[in-house]
Amino acid sequence: MPCKWNSICPLRKLEKAGLIDYSWSREYCESANNWINCKRYQAEEKGVAQSDNVMPDGSFVNNDK
Repeated sequence: MPCKWNSICPLRKLEKAGLIDYSWSREYCESANNWINCKRYQAEEKGVAQSDNVMPDGSFVNNDK
């Protein structure tokens, strides 16, 4: 079961812009269980807003392209 936020996650825009690899989506967003470890998911579930450039592992990507 993929993450329930997958389709509206800002990371999809970063993938389309070529700023991040689709492997992030495969490893976290579309995985059967690993999406629960996504820092974005965990924050969203607590109602904590995340910057669009926060990656699933909590690191940041430079989205100034």
